[in-house]
Amino acid sequence: MIIKNPRIEVSAVSEKQYPKTDVPEIVLVGKSNVGKSSFINTMINRKNLARTSSEPGKTRQINFYNMDNNFYFVDLPGYGYSKMSKEEQVKVGEFIEHYLQTRKQIALIIFLIDIRHSPTSNDIMMYDYIINTGFPCLILANKADKLAPTKVEKAVIDLQNELNPLKDLKFLPFSAEKKIYTEAVWKEIEEKLK
Repeated sequence: MIIKNPRIEVSAVSEKQYPKTDVPEIVLVGKSNVGKSSFINTMINRKNLARTSSEPGKTRQINFYNMDNNFYFVDLPGYGYSKMSKEEQVKVGEFIEHYLQTRKQIALIIFLIDIRHSPTSNDIMMYDYIINTGFPCLILANKADKLAPTKVEKAVIDLQNELNPLKDLKFLPFSAEKKIYTEAVWKEIEEKLK
């Protein structure tokens, strides 16, 4: 898919600021520093549309990126950042939960996890929550470039065995750094936008 005029439309800190449209939303969830902003930039072949930060946990709002009025990439705040106070973590968690419970435009949730590590307790909690929303979900094992190419497939299978032993969800590798595996992800997104 070629996106000609992507733009950040709004950084919402409350429901009142969400876009007032029926355009489908592709929602990105994952822990802080897992690469959600880099994912957006890679998918649309831009360097700085979604601002990446070397400081995890910096995003405290929901960012809506308008993709030629066809759909939005929606970047939810990351979770699990240890330097965030307990009160801030609760507030961010409630903000994410409210969005996922009330937004009817969600076409797909993309859950990014780090391919190099077993899921954390926060990852498992988020996975369980996403499953219970009933929305379609794609799990991306990000940072695949950090592994030898021969080890990527096994790492993805291991993650699926840990998180989704029923194997009823699709797990794909991804690498924002090397810009590989994007075609398979676009295929999944386009399927959900039909």
